[in-house]
Amino acid sequence: MVDLAALAFVFLAGLVTAIATGLGAIPFFLFDDVSDRWNVALWGVASGIMLSASLFGLVNEGLAASAGTGVPWLLVLGLLAGVALVVVANRVLEGVHVGGTEPTPDGGERVADVHHDDHGDGHDADEHDHHDAGATHDHGHDGDDHGHDGDDHGFDPAAFAEADLKKLVLILGVLTVHSFPEGVAIGVSFAELGFEGGVPMFGLVVPVLAIFMTVAISIHNIPEGLAISIPLRAMDVSEWRMVGAAIFSSLPQPIGAVIAFAFVRVAEEFLPFGFGFAAGAMVYLVLTEFVPEALEAGASLEGKGYRELAAGLLGGFAVMVPLLYVG
Repeated sequence: MVDLAALAFVFLAGLVTAIATGLGAIPFFLFDDVSDRWNVALWGVASGIMLSASLFGLVNEGLAASAGTGVPWLLVLGLLAGVALVVVANRVLEGVHVGGTEPTPDGGERVADVHHDDHGDGHDADEHDHHDAGATHDHGHDGDDHGHDGDDHGFDPAAFAEADLKKLVLILGVLTVHSFPEGVAIGVSFAELGFEGGVPMFGLVVPVLAIFMTVAISIHNIPEGLAISIPLRAMDVSEWRMVGAAIFSSLPQPIGAVIAFAFVRVAEEFLPFGFGFAAGAMVYLVLTEFVPEALEAGASLEGKGYRELAAGLLGGFAVMVPLLYVG
């Protein structure tokens, strides 16, 4: 039976990382915008943190837990299962169409027809042109009617908001689904909570790896919160609502942490699988989500953002790797 006090402690650790996501909105309390250069660097730092946490933390612990068993099959199976979870989650999210868009035969998207002849005016929905979500839409409204000079800027505010809504929901969906394996990583790292060799804290002996993972994921969550806040800023959402949306996207983390912790404490023989699962999911996330997101943000920079990304990666490693060897 798992101690309730230990479960509560792990849940609070996961909650701390979720709340840290809200820090991503803090720059908008101080500035109107965040430069692409800083955006790329932050994603780089997050990627460095997650890679170091996975490779030098989780995989090392998984190998140690597999010592004496020959080939660490459970660790390898866990790595593959973690990758599979992210792949399946991405496939599910790819089938979600938000903001009035629908897929086209060539694999692109167009604005779905949302106009109906509800008023009997003889105008069928098919009479409306279809354009890309980010293109100019002529709905018969002058940009000045909305307080914006739409003609001068070359876009219709309604279309711009629609495109941002789609991006926002997809980002929220991706980060919410992906936050669960990050919570699993936290829970697995607390597997030896209360055992000797850890750091005394609040009446419990906390493993060094658990402290490392909690700090790593908390810092990593900040640029995720920034990614959510950027489209919200474009939609004139208040700063505190940005904070709330960012924290909401990471709420699966304390849940995943508790589930993973209870599992590895009850079935200790599967601990290498748990370490591998968390590591596989996070490494795959970095390679398929964080790095591409950084390069997309830096596409307009000199060097396409590679220098800023590399600097952020090195910074993430430099900050987090020494923490693993504290104590």
